[in-house]
Amino acid sequence: MIVGVLALQGGVEEHLAALEALGATTRKVRVPKDLDGLEGIVIPGGESTVLDKLARAFDVAEPLATLISNGLPVFATCAGLIYLAKHLDNPARGQQTLAVVDVVVRRNAFGAQRESFDTTVDVSFDGVTFPGVQASFIRAPIVTELGCTTEAIAVLNSGEVVGVRQGNIIVLSFHPEETGDYRIHQAWLDLVRKRIELAI
Repeated sequence: MIVGVLALQGGVEEHLAALEALGATTRKVRVPKDLDGLEGIVIPGGESTVLDKLARAFDVAEPLATLISNGLPVFATCAGLIYLAKHLDNPARGQQTLAVVDVVVRRNAFGAQRESFDTTVDVSFDGVTFPGVQASFIRAPIVTELGCTTEAIAVLNSGEVVGVRQGNIIVLSFHPEETGDYRIHQAWLDLVRKRIELAI
């Protein structure tokens, strides 16, 4: 199993470290050929507008969107959530997304960098709850609307939706890779393995 990490900017090394600590074989993805043979891909946090511009500049945006639409499993955090969303409440001028997850997302929902915070949040899907996941919110987005194919898997005590699942896609507003809490990485890798086994 080879798992890619979109390596254009942002928290690439942190996700690579998490995946490799869990035994996954990884590949940095920058150009279309890097997508060949992947069983899943991680889209890290960073700056969503820069991620958008670089993905288009390297011609990786369109083939990546096609693969995801065809079922490629994805795990995305923070800016990755923004980049996958079909709709943004407050897009930057000219900002585009891959438009593959049926949600509406609000960027920088908790304020500027100085309003960043760490907390714990329960994450639940497939009948399993991961209690007290260590979560770092850094200029984090929230999900303001869910589509008919998406489900909330993480909600703050204050009511904001900060995690969503859509089929093989797990998206989070926060950064578990920054805290060393890799339980959601492991759960997503388990989803990838199940998909491979079903295909055999």
